[in-house]
Amino acid sequence: MADPKAPSVLLSVNTTWNVVNFRSGLIRALQAAGFSVVVASPPDAYVQALKALGVRYEPLAMAARGTSVFADARLWLSYRRLMQALRPDVYLAYTIKPNIFGSLAAAQLKIPVINNISGLGSMFIHRSWMTSLVSFLYRHALKTSHTVFFQNQDDADLFLGRKLVQPAQCALLPGSGIDLTHFLAQAPSESPAFRFLFVGRMLWEKGIGEYVAAAKMLLESWPLTAPKPIFQVLGARDGQASGQVPDRQWAAWLREGLIEDLGSTHDVRPYLAQAHCVVLPSYREGTPRALLEAAASARPMIAARVPGCVEVVREGLNGYLCEARNAKALAACMRHMLALSAEQRQAMGEAARSDVAARFDEQKVFSAYLQAIHTIPLNPAQRI
Repeated sequence: MADPKAPSVLLSVNTTWNVVNFRSGLIRALQAAGFSVVVASPPDAYVQALKALGVRYEPLAMAARGTSVFADARLWLSYRRLMQALRPDVYLAYTIKPNIFGSLAAAQLKIPVINNISGLGSMFIHRSWMTSLVSFLYRHALKTSHTVFFQNQDDADLFLGRKLVQPAQCALLPGSGIDLTHFLAQAPSESPAFRFLFVGRMLWEKGIGEYVAAAKMLLESWPLTAPKPIFQVLGARDGQASGQVPDRQWAAWLREGLIEDLGSTHDVRPYLAQAHCVVLPSYREGTPRALLEAAASARPMIAARVPGCVEVVREGLNGYLCEARNAKALAACMRHMLALSAEQRQAMGEAARSDVAARFDEQKVFSAYLQAIHTIPLNPAQRI
């Protein structure tokens, strides 16, 4: 049972799944530091796992990808009512809608806010009227934020360049960090067929189209006498998501035998253990979790040379970088990876593990949050 006198943190994300999978460590660190934690997120299959962390859970209706003005107004009102009732000492926000509408509500109630801009998403990749609208909303929502964390310098520079934040507000985080006791270095797969593994949602902006096109190029030119490489895909499909690969296209790729569909999973580690190389040709990222997990598992990587991915992949040391939206360039990197000896690939994997341990340990993230919170003038009677 949380101490009712303890300083409280309200944390909000657009899915409970996200909280359980990416924020559990931070929640435990906050609790260990003496804070009570409340989580507001849409209910899903992970609610019980969240409650098992010892937090107070507040269900929050939120259409994560919707653009309805009325739904967003209701969301803002929901945040305002919740914050009026809870009066948290600090509000921690992740993903677009909690960052915008939760921050607006907190500002009206003079509740300190710490935002996390974990990635800019399709609205900043594909410029449109929606980009202008979201920029306008961010500019007002972040105006009074105490700290705005970014996961790479490119994203911070973009927000600064558009005057969405002030320099004094900005700070960098090593992504969501990685638990190095959960993701352990794994011996290279002994499968005779080389396995490339794409991990991510089935969205065009993740580079899935380029991945499949590159697979086709390699398979069409592959010697008949040699075991063909296998191109695996691991990730969830959401038919309601903007930019989702259509079911018809997905079925066509499977019929051609270009990819192996692994579906989705709650634990990526067994799939990483069977892979020889992890591939993420995304168009833009914050700090991609898929690459952090691959690196922590001592797997070499191939990624697009874009913000976020270049934070993790170091050319020639732990993997290769290719031009984004370029299947030929991706295929060339895959050929380079295939041409390496097993010992060379193992050395890349070991370098990946060493690098991620030095730069992306989740303890660095926890320390940054606690430091930011402790610079906020909380109620003196509740200071830890």
